[in-house]
Amino acid sequence: MKGRWKKFFSYYKPYKSLFLKDMFCATVASAITLVFPILTRYITGTILAAADPQINLIYLIGVFMLVLVGVEYVCNYFIGYMGHVMGVYMERDLRNELFLHYQKLSFRFYDDHNTGQLMSRLTNDLFSLTELYHHGPEDIVISAIKFLGAFILLSFINIKLTFILFAILPFMFTFAWKYNVKMKKAYKKNRERIGDINERIEDNLSGIRVVKSFANEDEELIRFDRENANYVASKKNSYYYMGGYHAGLTMFTSLITVSVIFFGTLFISFHSIDVPDLIAFLLYITNLIDPVKKLLNFTEQFQEGITGFERFMEVLEIEPDIQDDHDAIELNGIFNQIRFENVSFRYDETLPYVLKNINLDVHAGDYIAFVGSSGVGKTTICSLIPRFYDVSQGKITIDGVDIRKFKQDSLRKHIGIVQQDVYLFTGTIMENIRYGNLNATDEEVIEAAKQANAHDFIMELEDGYYTDCGQRGVKLSGGQKQRISIARVFLKNPPILIFDEATSALDNESEEIVQRSLEKLAQKRTTFVIAHRLSTIKNAKHICVLTDQGIVEQGTHDELMKRDGQYAYFYNMQFQKKEGSAE
Repeated sequence: MKGRWKKFFSYYKPYKSLFLKDMFCATVASAITLVFPILTRYITGTILAAADPQINLIYLIGVFMLVLVGVEYVCNYFIGYMGHVMGVYMERDLRNELFLHYQKLSFRFYDDHNTGQLMSRLTNDLFSLTELYHHGPEDIVISAIKFLGAFILLSFINIKLTFILFAILPFMFTFAWKYNVKMKKAYKKNRERIGDINERIEDNLSGIRVVKSFANEDEELIRFDRENANYVASKKNSYYYMGGYHAGLTMFTSLITVSVIFFGTLFISFHSIDVPDLIAFLLYITNLIDPVKKLLNFTEQFQEGITGFERFMEVLEIEPDIQDDHDAIELNGIFNQIRFENVSFRYDETLPYVLKNINLDVHAGDYIAFVGSSGVGKTTICSLIPRFYDVSQGKITIDGVDIRKFKQDSLRKHIGIVQQDVYLFTGTIMENIRYGNLNATDEEVIEAAKQANAHDFIMELEDGYYTDCGQRGVKLSGGQKQRISIARVFLKNPPILIFDEATSALDNESEEIVQRSLEKLAQKRTTFVIAHRLSTIKNAKHICVLTDQGIVEQGTHDELMKRDGQYAYFYNMQFQKKEGSAE
């Protein structure tokens, strides 16, 4: 916990100068409010009580108070403007740090966490946290100065009435402390419910076409309403405690006012205090009530903000399970062999192995295809090469060096991946292809598109390369998106390729075009192919048949067909299906 508090305060460090100026202004502004009751007491008790009141002195004090009002305005303006700017700067730093941490976390993390919840930690949680960063210190400083200042000044006026007034405060703070504990739990639950709502929204909007195709809008509304109802219940619970908190503190502040009025008038009757002193007391009650309100705001902000910080740290403290060694080296891109040595893998220690005892030698320029039933680990084996996951047992080496010895970015820069589910970013076609090499010129982008057989269809679009792809490329067909993704890999120009069932979701015409693009891309590169349609890998130099027992067959298409084993069974089954569908 000590480490977390140290981390909490570290975000002030870059803005120490601005923070100190903000605190100075808060100190001056709060100190000025303590001056007005004293001046009022002096005017009513000294100047006006004199036999010959000095009206000029009242004018002078009036001018002085106007000057104080002007200074108070400047200080409050700085607090309201630059103080909030400091908070925004800190929010930016927090968001950048969390977003950067998201980029470091492996696929395993994203397998276990929902996007909506992660988005909530980047937005709602950080907003509440930065409100605490900005207003928290101000509220504490202002409350402390007004509270202690009022206590000292009131003690000089009448010590008995001061002690009566402050005798109520321990009960008030005990009340506030107990409610704080309950409010903190309630606010944490609110954060979780907001994350659930974000999760539902993200899931619905991402799959809106599926929703509409099944006409399930009403069902989605019911699901969303359920999450919304949970959020309302959570908020009602927090408001229950907050209402009691507000009402209780208001009761205590009213009790303070009533006590001063009652005992003050009683003391006047006993000649223990005069009317100007009672007026000063009543004016200072505002200086006591205002810190209470500040404290109320602070505790509310503290509960929300510290809950946001805890959720922020929960993610930030998750160590990436795939990290570079301290002595990790660069992969220079020139290699002769990739070897799988007794590789086994499972996603979690509680789950069974997806891959078992995989042994495979791949030479530079080889074209390796993996075939097998769904769930036998074809995609998984290709996810191990770029270290999206690390092997559970065994190792994968490049020219004898364990790939865990290479820097992750260095390894992945030498690998190009074309997947079945193509992801295009919101933006133009030009921007999406350039994602393969952010420093590429327009001419290089166009050349990559030509290599991928994408240039012709792009030029037929109204805006050509500057056509907006839409959310996830929704404005383009499956074959068009696939060719853009291949162009992206052409632009990257990696020595190692992974094709993850890149044509399985396409129609026959698109498949033929994309297959030609893939074959052109694979020339003189080490290529791993996950094949769904076995007709696309007949020319592969090396075909590996995967089962839940590992690689059970290896060889060329002709060799495996002659063996009449698992591969021949898969191939004949697909061929028969094709003939049946043709009939």
